[in-house]
Amino acid sequence: MWFLLGIQLFLICLFFIFGWAIVKKEWYWLISNFNGKPKDEQQQLIKNGYPQRVGKLMLATAAGMALLLPLSFTSFQFSLEVQFGFMMVFLLGGLIYLSKYEIKEKRKRSYIFSSLLAIGTIGFIVGLTFVGYKDFELKDHGDSFEITGMYGEVWDYADIRHVELLEEMPEVTWKQNGFGLATMAKGFFKVEDYGSSLLFIHKGSQPYLFIETDNDKIFINSKNPDETAEWYDILSKRTR
Repeated sequence: MWFLLGIQLFLICLFFIFGWAIVKKEWYWLISNFNGKPKDEQQQLIKNGYPQRVGKLMLATAAGMALLLPLSFTSFQFSLEVQFGFMMVFLLGGLIYLSKYEIKEKRKRSYIFSSLLAIGTIGFIVGLTFVGYKDFELKDHGDSFEITGMYGEVWDYADIRHVELLEEMPEVTWKQNGFGLATMAKGFFKVEDYGSSLLFIHKGSQPYLFIETDNDKIFINSKNPDETAEWYDILSKRTR
């Protein structure tokens, strides 16, 4: 939690400092490619109010994220998704709005590019979130078992070293490559006392099934505790 909170605070400070520097100090070189434009084009953009509005967009983004920050200290499960979702939608929407302050000859092209960028980015994030939240299950294939979905694989029962049913999930200390979502963790994470592990976890749904194979350490559970216990029974019988 504190690591993610630190990232949010860093982004808020970054947007605030950049926005303040652009609006108050007129450091327009902070705007991407502004200094690379011809001098007459820069002057036209300044006359249109483009750089100032870029700075104000950054300040407004920082203010919005700061207002949403207290959600992180509540029981609301989707606070992180709401905060980063606001940042993405607000910035991308702002870029579309800023197109009207481009120089006349480039206005239409800027609007089309900004719109396509927003649609593509939001579409990609929505698709990735959908895949991340898609449920998984453990399937028995006789001489092997499979965990379905993203990061899932097939493991031979002969490769299993240890199977254990845990009432408490060990502390997850670091995300290496995976989804750390509000209600689910899926992918590779560092777990205290276990090291790098593959997680398929519904948060707050006890118990947790730990599987150690020759090459992997796996934590998995179901929303239904009876199903998790059933998976444990299957693996225990197959590895005797």
